[in-house]
Amino acid sequence: MIRTAIMLTFWGLAMPLAALVGFSWTFLTGDIRLLYRIFNWGAFAGVRLTGVSVEIVGLDKLDPARTYIFMSNHASNLDPPIQIPLIPRRTSVLVKKELFKTPILGPAMRMASLVPVDRGNRDAGIEAVEAAKAVIQQGINMTIYVEGKRSFDGKLLPFKKGPFYLAMECGVPVVPMTIVGTHYAMPKKRFAIKPGLVKVIFHPAIDPKDFGSRECLMEKVRTTIESSLPEEYRQPNSTTEATELHREA
Repeated sequence: MIRTAIMLTFWGLAMPLAALVGFSWTFLTGDIRLLYRIFNWGAFAGVRLTGVSVEIVGLDKLDPARTYIFMSNHASNLDPPIQIPLIPRRTSVLVKKELFKTPILGPAMRMASLVPVDRGNRDAGIEAVEAAKAVIQQGINMTIYVEGKRSFDGKLLPFKKGPFYLAMECGVPVVPMTIVGTHYAMPKKRFAIKPGLVKVIFHPAIDPKDFGSRECLMEKVRTTIESSLPEEYRQPNSTTEATELHREA
């Protein structure tokens, strides 16, 4: 509990100052990049203060000048403040719409072109995909937690189909990401944070054009993400099923 309190206190003290400097600069110049960097630095630093260390794998293999759709598993509230600051250049994120009502954070997310999602409304989900497509066409990366919500046990949940429709429509390379360790540090429904190592793996980019359907692309991404999870979090036979689907395509 103490570590969590330290992180939240740091964020509570740093956010108003960051907002004052970042918003002022953005309003004066029309440039969101300083505000984006300040919030990312604060998010990552807050997590590190809890005793969580981060190991990064594969990021150096990506072209920082390219636009990607990053697709990750999701096991903890710690995932975004760890992963988002690691993404080269700016990235947008699909975020549940309720967070846009948060003071300071909500306006900052709108200015950063983050995309609100109403998870209980299918029509709103389609609108979110179209909004995400418009963001990507501006050359901004997109980061998506493809399960749509956090996993209780660290195993992958069923993937949402919308992100793969988005990838096929945009023709933008997909980078599967696996995050390991946050389920131990702060699993769903637990407020306290345990110190430990979190590993973020950036897998090689996948070209959607190499797949005949959304389903084949989805299975490839799922298998890739799952391949770096600890053995106890993997589903049996997933690799074989993905291989067969890819052959059928």
